[in-house]
Amino acid sequence: MSRGCLRRGSSVSEESEKDKAEPEASESLIPPTHTAGETLAASTPRDISQISREERQSCYKKNAFKIPKLKTKNHNPFFRSPSSSSTTTTMIVTRFLIFLFISTVVNSTFNLPKSDMNLLEFPLNLEFFEAEYFLFGSMGKGLDTIEPDLAAGGPPPIGTQQANLSLLVRDIITQFGYQEIGHIRAIKKIVQGFSRPLLNLSADSFATVMNAAFEIPLSPPFDPYANDINYLISCYVIPYVGLTGYVGANPKLRSPISRKLVAGLLGVESGQDAVIRSLLYERANEKVVPYETTVAEFTQKISQLWDKLGNSGLKDEGLKVPIELGAEKKIQGNVLAGDEDSLAYGRTPQEILRIVYGTGDEHAPGGFYPNGGNGVIAKRYYKR
Repeated sequence: MSRGCLRRGSSVSEESEKDKAEPEASESLIPPTHTAGETLAASTPRDISQISREERQSCYKKNAFKIPKLKTKNHNPFFRSPSSSSTTTTMIVTRFLIFLFISTVVNSTFNLPKSDMNLLEFPLNLEFFEAEYFLFGSMGKGLDTIEPDLAAGGPPPIGTQQANLSLLVRDIITQFGYQEIGHIRAIKKIVQGFSRPLLNLSADSFATVMNAAFEIPLSPPFDPYANDINYLISCYVIPYVGLTGYVGANPKLRSPISRKLVAGLLGVESGQDAVIRSLLYERANEKVVPYETTVAEFTQKISQLWDKLGNSGLKDEGLKVPIELGAEKKIQGNVLAGDEDSLAYGRTPQEILRIVYGTGDEHAPGGFYPNGGNGVIAKRYYKR
């Protein structure tokens, strides 16, 4: 830049003083293309009146729009250090997300009403039953092998074995078994739950149920593990009971978190029941070997027993019903059980305990639960 140009906010005398103080620096700034005469002329101070308007404008533009270089050792033109405002914003957002996460965990686990927690943990008794029965029946192994942490140290089930199933039925039951693992995990994410109760899943236990349903000892004793038909009939025994339990619990739940969980569980449980009933409905008129009784008659007897033990009226129906109990009172086929409006029946925990204990008394354990169920609700009745 020519010495004739004035820096913004400076005078000619200031420029001259700087030249006197730093002669060597001034000489180093002389462009190599200048001649000595030009250099001398350029370095000679001039009165401001001698500087033309064009030179002043040129000087102003060069100083006003000159962008200083960053004096960093390793300057990255694509990196800009975050401003204090952006850093503050990031910190606020991070803290908010942490608060939101903690709030969600607290609200979903510790802020549930006590009544909700009791109602949510109670179905674990049936979920453990279904998980073990489906897993052992299809694969010959249960929770202690597949997901031991979920059993939480509870005693292993009694009398389990792998059933003699066709490829199709084995595949379906295997899916059910893994689904039940998910159900147990889902419940324990919301409530603490409890360890697996002692379960009697032996052939003798199911034979006792069938004898009670027919009100005579079957000969030979009913073996649930013998074949597809027997195993599917035995599956008819429990999943629907769990389904009615979820229907009964739902209106009593106060938290939307609880209701959401139950809705999800109920959806899959009802699907399992529908599959089991559909497979049996295809064989409704077939006789169960070696008995002179059809599949439909077996389901009817079991449903009648459950209604008797539950002691709360009609809440269970077989695959075929009198026409007045059919959908819209127009049909006897009953692939899905439902009330007069084809809505699922609901049961209370007391009714469920009466059924699965096989005693008709929620205070008297037995049947599939020799030592009774676990959890606050089951133990409340057991202690009386």
